Amino acid sequence: MNRKNRTLIVIAIAVLLGAAAAVAVYRAVQRIPVRQVEVASVYTVVAARTIPVGTMITKDHVRLAAWPARNQMTGAFSKIEDVVNRGALTTISENEPLTDAKIAQPGVGAGLPPRIPPGMRAVSVKVNEVVGVAGFVLPGTRVDMLVTVEDPGTRGAQITRAVVNNLEVLTAGTRYDNEAAQAEGKAIQSSVVTLLATPQDAEKIALAATEGRVMLTLRNPLDTLPTETNGVRLAGLLGTPAPPPVEKTVSGLKVRVAQKPVAPPQPTKPSTVEVFRAAKRSEELVKTSEPVKAPEIIKPSESIK
Repeated sequence: MNRKNRTLIVIAIAVLLGAAAAVAVYRAVQRIPVRQVEVASVYTVVAARTIPVGTMITKDHVRLAAWPARNQMTGAFSKIEDVVNRGALTTISENEPLTDAKIAQPGVGAGLPPRIPPGMRAVSVKVNEVVGVAGFVLPGTRVDMLVTVEDPGTRGAQITRAVVNNLEVLTAGTRYDNEAAQAEGKAIQSSVVTLLATPQDAEKIALAATEGRVMLTLRNPLDTLPTETNGVRLAGLLGTPAPPPVEKTVSGLKVRVAQKPVAPPQPTKPSTVEVFRAAKRSEELVKTSEPVKAPEIIKPSESIK
């Protein structure tokens, strides 16, 4: 047997022994019993199914589930009786723990009123497809309210201005929970929009809806800066009107000739003088009430003295 054959035989024997050893180790590891470590847990009330916002919670909506004691959620409940007959403030997903922040206080009830924070008011505004931004004013979005009324400073003229801004939309239409539309960003065609506002803003909204025409503008929820504008009037919208035409007689015929608009006066440039000090040049403003002095020239030799 030559050296090449002996080498191949040794390699084959080594591969077989290695495979046999790997199989033996694998079977030995499988025979090791699984050690179960008990984790300290507590029972927490979770949703048995999805609970829509505004729902009055009953025993059929919740169940008890084991929850790790080390990672227990703040405000969670351990008894089902503590959450029954309380309204859901937000949509609670299946197997999600119920907390104080997600359900209303006892005795408050369900529906929209528990969602109104103390010191705030819910006010409804009649809208259409245009006023409601083509139906994209959904619950949870933020809007500004514009109103078009008669300008108190100019008789017969109108002015449009943002009167309240950064208002949260509570409901769109008669329903305040439309998960499909909110999740997919679909429009909700509604005739009434309910807004969350302070008592002062609620008064402005009521007056604007009564005395003028309102319009809602949708804003980015991350944009929380107040809207500060002076409003726009019809004259400012169309620009400076052209002067009326004048009548002139040309070849015995009266014709109307349009006048050229007078250009606004251009700001005058302030008077300046050049001053040389040593080898440096500078410009200084001259008051119009004072006579203009001749430029002051200082020779380099005099500055050294």
